[in-house]
Amino acid sequence: MTKQAAVLFDLDGTLLDTAPDLGAAANYVLAKHQRAPLGMAQARQLSSHGAIGLLKAGFGETDWANQAQTELRQQLLDYYQQHICEGTDFFSGIRQALQWLNQHSIAWGVITNKPEGLSKQLLAHFPEFEQCAVLVGGDTIAQRKPDPEPMLLACDTIKVDPLHCLYVGDAERDIAAGNNTNMTTLLALWGYISEQDNIELWAADLHCEKSEQLEQTISDWLSEL
Repeated sequence: MTKQAAVLFDLDGTLLDTAPDLGAAANYVLAKHQRAPLGMAQARQLSSHGAIGLLKAGFGETDWANQAQTELRQQLLDYYQQHICEGTDFFSGIRQALQWLNQHSIAWGVITNKPEGLSKQLLAHFPEFEQCAVLVGGDTIAQRKPDPEPMLLACDTIKVDPLHCLYVGDAERDIAAGNNTNMTTLLALWGYISEQDNIELWAADLHCEKSEQLEQTISDWLSEL
């Protein structure tokens, strides 16, 4: 095990189960515009795709093309900001994995496409994130995942070579971003993955079936560095 290693995470669908609050925000906007609500199962599959993914599903692809998309997205984000942590919590076993990293002096951080301000507001609800070494949001810089720049910024901030980083995420863009920077990529299969996702094409280095297994999976990766 090396202290020069780091573990970086996606946020929604990887560390935190944010689908209840994101789904509620989407349904608020859909109801406001006389559209049927999304079911929780559908919201869970779509939450990694953010506000646009949720709203596009709710309006339908053809109808969505004719909407004031920027305005609707802002309506969702405004509602979400006001109700940001009513139903959100860690996935099972994630707290223990973060505690394990802290105990072994392994730096860890978050790289998400969620806006930085909303990310900070959300993380403030969880004391565990006080040990987070770096947070890169979707608007921290001009580029977002799957672009490599957010990944490189995080590595530069914590002074760790990408080759010594594990990136954990539940979406294709997460794995692509990690692969684009020569990180080891781990696909969080407990996250917001739909039946239509062809995960074998994403080319993740590692898969982890259950969030409760994350601590052991990270330990195994570190032991092989």
